[in-house]
Amino acid sequence: MGTSEESWEEAAREALREASQTVTDISGVHVEHWTADVEDGEIVEYKATTEIAFPVQH
Repeated sequence: MGTSEESWEEAAREALREASQTVTDISGVHVEHWTADVEDGEIVEYKATTEIAFPVQH
C-alpha cells in the first residue's frame, strides 16, 4: 500500500518506490483499491492498495 497527502496517483507511485527497495525488475503495478482518510470533510491521506508484478528468479 502506498500513501500520499497529495493524490491517489502519488500514493501508487509511493507503493512502487517502496517495493523497488527490495524487489528488482518490476514490470507492472495493478491498483486494487483507492481509498482515503477524511477529516472535517476533507481528504487528508490518499491510499492505493497495489499488486506489484515482477519475475521470480530460480
